[in-house]
Amino acid sequence: MLNSKQRAYLRSLANSIDTILIVGKGGINAEVIRQADDALTARELIKGKVLETSPVNAPEAADQIAAETSSDSVQVIGSKFVLYRRNDKDPKIILPKERKK
Repeated sequence: MLNSKQRAYLRSLANSIDTILIVGKGGINAEVIRQADDALTARELIKGKVLETSPVNAPEAADQIAAETSSDSVQVIGSKFVLYRRNDKDPKIILPKERKK
């Protein structure tokens, strides 16, 4: 589970990455889940888009894909969403720690 500081950090990183996952009129199927899982393993942070012809909207798509890939939904804005999953074998993103009070 991400805290607000980590979520903000991931949102800042997501600004510069390209959209690599598209959910179209076929909705969320096994192929979309496999693509998301492979991309999360390779990159840790991915950006997706839900097309207007899709039977699901962006928040639903982000939640469903996150649940099936064991990842965290970082943000959803309009038709785009950002997902994050740490790669324990080869971490690429170092998240900020929460300060102790």
